Amino acid sequence: MPDKDELARHRYEKLVDRLQSLMQAALKPEYQGYHGQLILSSDDLAEMGDLKDVRRAALEAGRRLGWKPATRLVGDRLFVLDEREVPEEIQQLAENAAAEALDRARRERQ
Repeated sequence: MPDKDELARHRYEKLVDRLQSLMQAALKPEYQGYHGQLILSSDDLAEMGDLKDVRRAALEAGRRLGWKPATRLVGDRLFVLDEREVPEEIQQLAENAAAEALDRARRERQ
């Protein structure tokens, strides 16, 4: 029978794998792996376990993706962010996409 530490290590690895998969799925291909973020709701956090364990697993998952990961707790949501310096051409793509989204939203309200 596996000991308690082995079970905890296995649960942690499964959590890292799950978070890595969610983070990977949230990436936009046109940003070539940059501008990564994942937002976990209070329900997500409750399902995943203790906040400190989720944060630690999210940081590990981010490192596996090549991110410079950081976490921020805002209210009852956990934001996992990639804080790497973004190449200029990708930053420009992201800025253009944000401007277009704002223009679209403004037109839809009129």
